[in-house]
Amino acid sequence: MKRLGRVLHLSNNNNLILRTKTQIKPQTIVLDDQLNHVGKINDVFGPVTNPYIAIKPSVKNPNKYVGQILYLRN
Repeated sequence: MKRLGRVLHLSNNNNLILRTKTQIKPQTIVLDDQLNHVGKINDVFGPVTNPYIAIKPSVKNPNKYVGQILYLRN
């Protein structure tokens, strides 16, 4: 697994927002530390060197992931 970053908050349109230093493509699958599928990357925005990531969650309670570190599958 490759570390993506810590979830900062849940946006108004129910996307999980985090900041990363990793180069990412949209539609990449995101996992939690137990390898559970959390969602897919919906958008990458902000500065190129340290962008924000919007993740479209596929879980029932995405708010529980705020403050947690999410990962990418290698």
